[in-house]
Amino acid sequence: MSIVEIKDLNLYYGQFQALKSVNMKVEKGSVTAFIGPSGCGKSTLLRTINRMNDLIKNVRIEGELFVKGKDIYAADVRLEQLRKQIGMVFQQPNPFPKSIYDNVAFGPIIHGIKDKKTLDEIVETSLQKAVLWNEVKDNLHKSAFGLSGGQQQRLCIARALAVNPDIMLMDEPTSALDPISTTKIEELIDELKNNYTIIIVTHNMHQAGRVSDQTAFFLNGEVVEFADTKTIFTNPSDQRTEDYISGRFG
Repeated sequence: MSIVEIKDLNLYYGQFQALKSVNMKVEKGSVTAFIGPSGCGKSTLLRTINRMNDLIKNVRIEGELFVKGKDIYAADVRLEQLRKQIGMVFQQPNPFPKSIYDNVAFGPIIHGIKDKKTLDEIVETSLQKAVLWNEVKDNLHKSAFGLSGGQQQRLCIARALAVNPDIMLMDEPTSALDPISTTKIEELIDELKNNYTIIIVTHNMHQAGRVSDQTAFFLNGEVVEFADTKTIFTNPSDQRTEDYISGRFG
């Protein structure tokens, strides 16, 4: 069952066309990787799925993008509800200048939850889902900036999970992390896909091969090929995909 469906999507930054006739269906409960060289449209499409591109001037979008059957660019869509439904984790860990507890509780409070016991439960559950609880449970009211980079990124994942999204978008979530932290995030992705649909942008093709069920290869704003990950890496149908996978360019 598709949770995200993209139909004939074009996106322009002013006169520059960053995405060209993108068509894609993302299955519920799957991990989808976006790969391709820098500037090919991966992150642009990711940001389109929760309307982060609305924050950029002179952006124009054509086509349709459905999440759970709803056109997210329809006039009646409320952005705060959309972004509650679709969490996002960025390349650089970006905890708020608050305590660990307040980082995770921030979203639920914004969405109207005030009861302390309920917030305590959400914070603990979210940190457990992000495999961070045992490392921080005795320091919840200390600054999030005291955590390591890998811990901060898992905190950002916990913060996104706290509002109970359906989809998690991850824009190169391990590129700023050391190998041990990267492994922890990849293991976490494997665990989270049991309950969430995950879309990850990565420059690391080995990572795409390890964590994803489907892979989309982007080039110059186009989705050249979108298939199950094993097919993309072992038997691609487009020569350009094979050239990229084999390191001939990129």
